[in-house]
Amino acid sequence: MNTTIEKLENNQVKLNIEIDAETAEKEYNKACKRLAQRVNIPGFRKGKAPRVILEKNIGAESIKRDVLDYMLPGVFAEAISKNDLNIITEPYLESYTFELGKPVTVVAKMELKPEVKLEQYKDLEIEVEEYKPAENAMEKELDELADKFTSLQKVTDDRVSTDKDVVLMDFEGFVDGEAISGGAAKNYLLDLEHSNFIPGFAEQLVGHKTGEEFTIDVTFPEEYHEENLKGKPAQFKIKLNEIKEKIKPEINDDLAKKVGKFQTLEELKADIQKYLDNTEKVENEKRSANKLFDTILSKMSVDVQDTMIEREKQALVADFKQKAAQSGVTWEDVLKQDGAEKIDKELREEALNRIKNSLMMSEIAKLENIQVTAQDLDQKIAEMAALYHTDKETIFKEIRKNTALIQSLSQQALSQKVTRFLLDNNKIKFVAEAKK
Repeated sequence: MNTTIEKLENNQVKLNIEIDAETAEKEYNKACKRLAQRVNIPGFRKGKAPRVILEKNIGAESIKRDVLDYMLPGVFAEAISKNDLNIITEPYLESYTFELGKPVTVVAKMELKPEVKLEQYKDLEIEVEEYKPAENAMEKELDELADKFTSLQKVTDDRVSTDKDVVLMDFEGFVDGEAISGGAAKNYLLDLEHSNFIPGFAEQLVGHKTGEEFTIDVTFPEEYHEENLKGKPAQFKIKLNEIKEKIKPEINDDLAKKVGKFQTLEELKADIQKYLDNTEKVENEKRSANKLFDTILSKMSVDVQDTMIEREKQALVADFKQKAAQSGVTWEDVLKQDGAEKIDKELREEALNRIKNSLMMSEIAKLENIQVTAQDLDQKIAEMAALYHTDKETIFKEIRKNTALIQSLSQQALSQKVTRFLLDNNKIKFVAEAKK
């Protein structure tokens, strides 16, 4: 087999392959035997029809296609290996000539991974804005925990509602004197402090007593999701059935026992501090890694072909559609809201950034001989099992059904190892975070 390589534009190559006539004829005869076992030809038992009869019934060209389908994967693999081609797409058969007694010629095209030139990725000195938890971070965490254990107590005296209360009410809405479809409810519980109703609704429920009936005036926002209500003034009839006061627990040992396996407030604080310290460490490593990536990428030279960007863009679209389907948002809704041209530009930029980052990681891994081990994959599988609250065997079963999953986990593991390498081999100076 003889192979010549022709470099084309956009990181493409053309393979011109010649297979000698003797090899081609041997493979042709093998194909005839294979096909004879699969076809029924009147007057012949399966596998016994001679070549000439087989050619007459199914056609010589069909046999030749079978020969190529059988041979080419191995032929391409040999050519790629011998010429050390770093391909990113499967070879595409462009043309061939196949005449028995003569050498077979095959022309195929494929895309190569773009060549990456890194100016510097080690011994860099960079400054990173340091993340520090807020001075009152501990107090905020404790306060949020206390909020989770807040109870509601019915107000029995004659006091009016405040903006900190929760009310139980009946309401019915009208626009232009007509009842709003779906705009009424009985015994609806509304937190006046954290209301998701239209602006001005909850505020007008403050200052009223239990049993009081009244009407409030509001205006639907211009960006309201229902077209016929956008910007419309409305009236709501209200009946206040009950006022409930929030009873927030004190931050003490009793609260700590409610939260988890803690006996004292000090034990709870120690656990929160551990969480805050870990958050600080993870955030600063993330900021450092992102700054290193940006710095290395700014010094990296690579020519990414448009076809590669388009494939990554389509992968982003498919990923979005899958996630959006779960929330009831369609791709058409997004295009309508933000415009197809703007979305396309943003997706192409995101696709190019992802490709460059992946190429950078891959190149550093190659230069530093960073490889993913079986232990690395086992760790990723364990993390995935913990994330989905299942066992490792269940994840293994999914991997066996979906080979793309193992590739994804391998890429994640490699990225983590390269990131760790970069953090350990560059000098990072933390500076005070800029005030916003």
